[in-house]
Amino acid sequence: MWGPGALRRARALFGRLRPGLFRASGRRGPTASSFSASAEPCRVRALVYERHGDPAKVVELKNLELAAVGGSDVHVKMLAAPINPADINMIQGNYGLLPKLPAVGGNEGVGQVVAVGSNVTGVKPGDWVIPANAGLGTWQTEAVFHEEALMSVPSDIPLHSAATLSVNPCTAYRMLVDFEQLQPGDSVIQNAANSGVGQAVIQLAAALGLRTINVVRDRPDIQKLTDRLKRLGAEHIVTEEELRKPDMKNIFKATPQPRLALNCVGGKSSTELLRQLAPGGTMVTYGGMAKQPVTASVSLLIFKDLKLRGFWLSQWKKAHSTEQFKELILTLCDFIRRGQLAAPACSEVPLQHYQQALEASMRPFVSSKQILTM
Repeated sequence: MWGPGALRRARALFGRLRPGLFRASGRRGPTASSFSASAEPCRVRALVYERHGDPAKVVELKNLELAAVGGSDVHVKMLAAPINPADINMIQGNYGLLPKLPAVGGNEGVGQVVAVGSNVTGVKPGDWVIPANAGLGTWQTEAVFHEEALMSVPSDIPLHSAATLSVNPCTAYRMLVDFEQLQPGDSVIQNAANSGVGQAVIQLAAALGLRTINVVRDRPDIQKLTDRLKRLGAEHIVTEEELRKPDMKNIFKATPQPRLALNCVGGKSSTELLRQLAPGGTMVTYGGMAKQPVTASVSLLIFKDLKLRGFWLSQWKKAHSTEQFKELILTLCDFIRRGQLAAPACSEVPLQHYQQALEASMRPFVSSKQILTM
């Protein structure tokens, strides 16, 4: 439950906004930027929403004035920023953390340092940086942020990998290693296997010697999706409908029952995941795409002693140090360099075509992540 103090601390992550004035998220001190209604050319553009609602209707492309760089500030030119489900939820107003309005959209992305203040020691011009926490406001061409709002990443990894590094792969890795002591040869079952997290789970599990049972919704191009997920390292791919059939048990003739289930859907899909778990296993819920509750039968809890857990990366970061998050990022970069973790299928969309990107992100059976380029 979020108490008043927790909400105040959460909102501090986003910075504060006053009518007509914009302070970059994570920035401290004087106002960083201001909204400009002028028609004069402006090099700094941002996707701003002033009220919650349908992203395609409430998000607008605005001009911003860039502030001077203070002692602990970093001037960043954004390179690429994805549109994630959490971004959509935040704009709609139904996410765990909400910024004060108006706000710049985007929780993830990668930028390049242009200039730094006299007190900045952690990054230098030319470095690549990503948000240290959610709510930075990455859907803008440039911004001035406080040094503590950023984290440097190696620039020898692909741009799309850097832009999509700080949310989905982190979530996938933590869920694979934090809830069950899995050993090579053990199996994991997950729904929404074609999501950003799902694709990262497939690849990281394969790199760790784990076997995966991957559940997806049936669709017209199911064979194309199956082929793509198998190229990532998926062992078994089944549809939601196939998961409910009695012959699902045939999969376990050659594959051990999973001890870990990863649920991003809820509703009937999560109930089916629970049915497939080995006794004593754990289901971790990190999303609720079906907008339906997780239902567990009494018999599964009593006779199989199953455990139900939840995971939210923002909460994990609050419980761990900045150094631990940096270590996680560097671990994932090692997987990327070894060719064991690729970015999800992406479609680059110029910032000015943001409405097209937002609409594509909310369309059923989206096959690629929309990446805004600046």
